[in-house]
Amino acid sequence: MKLALLGYGKMGKTIERLAIDAGHVVIFKADKEFEDGDLKAADAAVEFSTPNAAFTNIKRCIEAGVPVVSGTTGWLDEYSEVLKLCEERNGSFIYASNFSIGVNLFFSLNEYLSKQMQSHKEYKASIEETHHTEKKDAPSGTAISLAESILKYSDKVGWKLDNARDDELRVHSKREGDIKGIHVVTYGSEIDQISIRHEAFSREGFAKGAILAAEWLQNKKGVYSMKDVLGLE
Repeated sequence: MKLALLGYGKMGKTIERLAIDAGHVVIFKADKEFEDGDLKAADAAVEFSTPNAAFTNIKRCIEAGVPVVSGTTGWLDEYSEVLKLCEERNGSFIYASNFSIGVNLFFSLNEYLSKQMQSHKEYKASIEETHHTEKKDAPSGTAISLAESILKYSDKVGWKLDNARDDELRVHSKREGDIKGIHVVTYGSEIDQISIRHEAFSREGFAKGAILAAEWLQNKKGVYSMKDVLGLE
């Protein structure tokens, strides 16, 4: 696979190393300060940049006819525009707040637990996420995805970063050291609590999942998710 990388920070460099190890060739790299190669010659693109750059990068790939997977969070106000562009250009796109295979299994577990807790109103749900101090958005996109699944089966009106009202789901964010990512979903009552937890030990899990998604997306048209890639119901 001839791969394009849009965003060449820590994640981009990790994706490049693992892609080459897997036998792929990186033919295009771009970041805010440089660009090298021919984007249109790529079989697929992986976009891990910044919230301000993500939409422009994704749009560029779709307009170039290159399937693109994006793991950048914090830009989803423009998500509907990407969907429209994909339809107009017959594009190929996958967005995931987290490409880690383990996290996507965690998402499925969270959704299952949310369904089970739907009729047990005495348990109050909350989410806590912890990341490295360089992470720009809070809460994390992963925490937002977890919250959205919980809200589907809850009578809460929405989620709120700290200071949540009784009718809102509380999400708490912490930024410490070089933590790759910890997410904890808790249901607490007056007599006990239930928690599920995922912790990432390295960026390699995110990178491997993104490469897997790029491989899967080749020769497909439309908008997909990691549920499609992993065959999760």
